[in-house]
Amino acid sequence: MPNSHRYIIFNKPYGVLCQFTQDTPDRSTLKDYIDIPDVYPVGRLDWDSEGLLLLTSHGQLQHRLSDPRFGHERTYWVQVERIPDAAALIQLEEGVVIQNYRTRRAKVRMLLAEPDLPERNPPIRFRKNVPTAWLEMTLTEGKNRQVRRMTAFIGFPTLRLVRVSINHLNLDGLQPGQWRDLTSDELKILLNSVVRSNKPHK
Repeated sequence: MPNSHRYIIFNKPYGVLCQFTQDTPDRSTLKDYIDIPDVYPVGRLDWDSEGLLLLTSHGQLQHRLSDPRFGHERTYWVQVERIPDAAALIQLEEGVVIQNYRTRRAKVRMLLAEPDLPERNPPIRFRKNVPTAWLEMTLTEGKNRQVRRMTAFIGFPTLRLVRVSINHLNLDGLQPGQWRDLTSDELKILLNSVVRSNKPHK
């Protein structure tokens, strides 16, 4: 029986709310970019974050991927104020306490060069005398504003946040505001990964 559901990835621009209903007239929503009925985002990206958003009309899959008990990897490129040292990166990797919650272990590394990303509109606010650095952070959870709270906790505020992958899915040349359907191979891997994740993370 053919799968009639839609599965798409969208490169969410800065300043777009992860919803289709407009409750603030000065902010864009997904409806301004995606004209497909009955698809809903899997998880969220804050309005001031950018990058990969998975949407589907498959409610059971959406629920499973959004359930925090079933961790799937999300990778972000994070521009922070100042240059973190090795001790700060270890803190992020091992977990920090935000809002009385200790974050799970994460994969964190410093990017040696600024990633090749489109300019943000509007640009970040630079402070001329303060250097910045780019981190790659891979998490298996998605608490509210988690990455920003983690970097702020160790003293390196986030200036720009771009999600570049969810599991095996990546932006792969999609420009901000563009979307596409998953390929058959991407969909097969995604569905298999959900079937395999029978044991939730503790």
